[in-house]
Amino acid sequence: MTKRLYKSDTNKVFAGVIGGIGEYFDIDPTLLRLAYILIAILTAFFPAVIGYLIACIVVPKRPVGKTS
Repeated sequence: MTKRLYKSDTNKVFAGVIGGIGEYFDIDPTLLRLAYILIAILTAFFPAVIGYLIACIVVPKRPVGKTS
């Protein structure tokens, strides 16, 4: 079975996108959030915010009953 990227149900702050990416790549989501903040600061926030909003729309929620 192939791995799929979903928003995290358990490890989320806003929409669960970065938590889902952390679960997908098996990386601590806190490190990913820190990297996201750094990228947002270095790109004057706008591109990072637009990217996050697009990810909120594109990345699906995990189906009910699916664990991995």
